[in-house]
Amino acid sequence: MTENQNGRRSVMASAKRIVIKVGTSTITFDSGRMNLRNIDRLARAISNLMNSGKQVILVTSGAIGVGVGCLDMEKKPTEMRDKQAVAAVGQCELMNVYSRCFAEYSHVVGQILLTKDDLEETHTRTNISNTMESLLEKGILPVVNENDTVSTNEILYNGTFGDNDTLSAHVACLMHADLLIILSDIDGLYDSDPKGNAGAHRIPVVCHIDPDMLEHAGGIGSRLATGGMHTKIKAMSLVVSQGIAGVIAEGSQSQILEDILEGADIGTFFDPSCTVDITSSP
Repeated sequence: MTENQNGRRSVMASAKRIVIKVGTSTITFDSGRMNLRNIDRLARAISNLMNSGKQVILVTSGAIGVGVGCLDMEKKPTEMRDKQAVAAVGQCELMNVYSRCFAEYSHVVGQILLTKDDLEETHTRTNISNTMESLLEKGILPVVNENDTVSTNEILYNGTFGDNDTLSAHVACLMHADLLIILSDIDGLYDSDPKGNAGAHRIPVVCHIDPDMLEHAGGIGSRLATGGMHTKIKAMSLVVSQGIAGVIAEGSQSQILEDILEGADIGTFFDPSCTVDITSSP
């Protein structure tokens, strides 16, 4: 076993507080209909982590995507007011499914909807932290999403968050997490775009983040999502700058969380001592 593998296993074994971000492409199909198999796997794995004594915070995308599916729409609406209305519908369904799935494993969830202003205002930021600490102390899973019905930042993709990868990094830093896991539709960071280059190689461990890494990590999210690999690297640059480890991995793989926490060579691991030569604020 290499030194990097040993280091990864050590970090995973000692991680007590874990933020898990799940993307729209993991929990929905292209139609916007919910992927119940993946959600159940996620609920089961997180419940098992909580049973073992870990504290978990789930950051979820998917409100607009799920709303599109609930309303049998062919695509996302283009008008802002319509996007926010669809998000309102989707968020209800999203939390309903999470609540039912986690109840099957005897766990309760609590919803937290945030805007960028919430985390920038000192008093509100403290209230958010206190609420999540109380939920964790009570063994309740905080489920965090951006409040799309009142905030246009994620929808427009030009705000402080821009996407839930960035939101998850801010939550991890706010709550002093030990580990951020971003579950995506790609199994880690590659040395070139694997969709266009069959010879691209997965990068198992990152110990240095620089502008060149961002340069070859272009691309946007799926049809119903907003983020891409570029935003995930920026999110990781924020957490490692605070001494928090990170993993980017493919979310629909069976046993993915179990494998990550066992230190398996899966996805891309961002060492918590990683050096960052880019602006760490996504």
